[in-house]
Amino acid sequence: MIQLDDVSYAYPDTDHFVLSHMNLSIPAGSVTGIVGASGAGKTTLAKILSGFIPHVDGGELSGTVVVDGVTIAEASLADAVSHVGLVIQSPFNQISGAKFTVREELAFGLENLGVPRDEMAVRVAEVADLLGITGLLDRSPYALSGGQQQLVAIASMIIMRTPVLVMDEPTSQLDPGGTRMVFDVMSSLRDSGITLVIFEHKLELLREHADVVHVLADHQLIAHGPSRAMLADPRMEEWGIGSTRFTAAASEARTKKLLPADVELPVSIEDAATVFASFASSKGA
Repeated sequence: MIQLDDVSYAYPDTDHFVLSHMNLSIPAGSVTGIVGASGAGKTTLAKILSGFIPHVDGGELSGTVVVDGVTIAEASLADAVSHVGLVIQSPFNQISGAKFTVREELAFGLENLGVPRDEMAVRVAEVADLLGITGLLDRSPYALSGGQQQLVAIASMIIMRTPVLVMDEPTSQLDPGGTRMVFDVMSSLRDSGITLVIFEHKLELLREHADVVHVLADHQLIAHGPSRAMLADPRMEEWGIGSTRFTAAASEARTKKLLPADVELPVSIEDAATVFASFASSKGA
């Protein structure tokens, strides 16, 4: 579904590569998490996957990027966006500015594709219900809070039904309830066969929803593995990514020999409950 082979990229008017000799393979229908410290190049990689690099930002892109069977550098941006959607960090910057209501904003991309009006109305209603924004449909996108704008931005990509959806910190403006809801929606999208690539700092939620996590550091993808094993890796601190409070607590307990040295460190609260319950049970026996 997604294949990067020896990909490097430098922004216009610069003489250094932000990303260097990157290789990445993501199967169809999977949920992949990508983590990295601030400045590691996550947004750049998200733009490469979605075709905004090189078609919008320009610069020097080498190597091969294939998404849903399309070689991104050779396709037009219009063709690329029919295969992959991008949700960016700033919802304000994702709103088109061409429409007066949320309803029209959600339908904007469908209009450009020539989707019949009746079908547009159905799809707008469905995605608004999915993300709990039905009550916002007749409001101006610019009269919304940052969190509400972020939900609209996510909805405007989901409604396009692209085979691949790339999400660059999609919950940065949302409270915990909204964040949980969006991740639950992403799980439902996965059930429909969409391939998801999520760039996110909220490690506990990546543990719950991602199959595999890749680490971006030193201008490259330097490690990957199953979500729990990767997110609990001690090197996460060295890479500037950090760990969840559950990983930190269990690591401290292991240092103090309150947990066995070979125990798999937890990332989420569910992991922690299992680890400590199992250890307590073995001690009781």
